[in-house]
Amino acid sequence: MDRPIVAIMYDFDKTLCTTDMQDYGFIPSLNMEPKAFWQLANSFGRAQEMDGVLAYLYTMIEEGKRQGVPLTRESLVENGTSIELFPGVREWFDRMNLYGAAQGVQVEHYVISSGLREIIEGSGIADKFTKIFACEFYYDENGTALWPKTAVNYTNKTQFVYRINKGVLDISNDVDLNRSMPDDSKRVPFTNMIYIGDGLSDVPCMKMMKAYGGTAIAVYQDNNRRKVEELLLSDRVDYIFPADYSKQTKLDSTVHNLIKKIAIADELTKENNRQLKAIQNR
Repeated sequence: MDRPIVAIMYDFDKTLCTTDMQDYGFIPSLNMEPKAFWQLANSFGRAQEMDGVLAYLYTMIEEGKRQGVPLTRESLVENGTSIELFPGVREWFDRMNLYGAAQGVQVEHYVISSGLREIIEGSGIADKFTKIFACEFYYDENGTALWPKTAVNYTNKTQFVYRINKGVLDISNDVDLNRSMPDDSKRVPFTNMIYIGDGLSDVPCMKMMKAYGGTAIAVYQDNNRRKVEELLLSDRVDYIFPADYSKQTKLDSTVHNLIKKIAIADELTKENNRQLKAIQNR
């Protein structure tokens, strides 16, 4: 019999890495400071009444042209090599997988991010994820960015939670995503989900976890601890922890306990089903 699946979903910027992923390599390549780039993108978006994510993607293309720095897939992947991950992140995924296997469940990891898939691909941890849902460009025959292929904003992040829930990971497949499906046939029940984020942009996904029986965790650095504490006080998350994924931290032990809890709940459900079936077949 297939093992139950536990899906751990992550935001990326300030959740797995220390700041916005564009700040490490891409923005310096334009001879700009991150603050100046984000002010430009945000001002443009407000002036045009444009979705903020589409505004920053447009600004990346246009500033690259203006500075004579073509925006290519190759350069974005290369930018990912300079990402600074939080302590313990590189070892985290294999450790959770091994613990899950010992508990009789299969742990899968997913990114749901408004950052760029290409930069994540260069980060050195892309192969740890079952699927990366993030913004992505469409490129011409020379590999130069032409247009946003995928845009993940703060509210449509929830779409990807549903995709994981139903096992419909191809984002061009809306038919199966929207098809009615009995709860017991969904690939990953909401109760088997853990979402890890860092702030307000993750609240829609965190609220889904709270509403449907999953678990929401917020991680913080010293400079945003108060904002994360407010998420806990307003009952938007279940737990908050420092952004340290090292072995034997509170984050580490809590996720271990959540995996164990899911495994135990699955065994109890199976026993209940066995007893019902036995009575019905008398």
